[in-house]
Amino acid sequence: MTALTLIALNLLVVGIIVFGLWLLSLRLKDVSFVDAFWSVGFGLVAWTTYLAVGPDHPRAFLLLGFTSLWALRHGPYMLARWLSEPHEDTRYQAMRARRPHFAWQSIYVVFGLQGLLIVVVGVPVIFGIANAQAPLGWLDALGVLLFTAGFMLESIADSQLAAFRRDEANQGQVMDKGLWRWSRHPNYFGNTLIWWGLFVIAASDAANLWTVVGPILMTWLILRVSGVAMLEHGLRQSRPGYEAYVARTSAFVPLPPRK
Repeated sequence: MTALTLIALNLLVVGIIVFGLWLLSLRLKDVSFVDAFWSVGFGLVAWTTYLAVGPDHPRAFLLLGFTSLWALRHGPYMLARWLSEPHEDTRYQAMRARRPHFAWQSIYVVFGLQGLLIVVVGVPVIFGIANAQAPLGWLDALGVLLFTAGFMLESIADSQLAAFRRDEANQGQVMDKGLWRWSRHPNYFGNTLIWWGLFVIAASDAANLWTVVGPILMTWLILRVSGVAMLEHGLRQSRPGYEAYVARTSAFVPLPPRK
């Protein structure tokens, strides 16, 4: 199967799913649940690729297993967050306010865009599975270490934040305990490590070096678009004491708090 055919197949499968999710959003009048599909979508492209190509190589199984593990942990976590919220996420509320026909436009500005990004960011997984040939080596070991560290960081940070939010006494307060004392966004840092780990594993086959576009794009999205930058803007306005938290806490990479 050629590279273009493999990309087209994944775009088709993801496109069918996001179209169905868009139809559901029209009924619910809420698009926030699409965030829960983000990680699940990567599991989808991993399995689509594996079933289409059927490689019998330990690297392919490693990438398939790691991507599935992340999807199975992160997807339900985000779905539970959506179910616990009484209204649509403020990001999407702002988009609705700016776009009179948002319900129909969301098919491309929300669902279609996310589906496209899943395939583009997911190229290390897609081609790491499809092109798995070289024997396992030190790059695979490094990738496993990066993925494991990222998975643990993201999981612990998400768990700590969920516990903080469940306590009504913390309503409107700044989360600065546990990993959040060392980084203002430890979950995003963990997610970044996950994607660089998956790329390093895929890059054990030199033909996949070009798939570095995946983790670069993911890192850029987290730091500059839908992650750190967007959250920081809102939190500075809505959380008393957040400026003091910013002054003493690393923005991204976990570091000892500044005095």
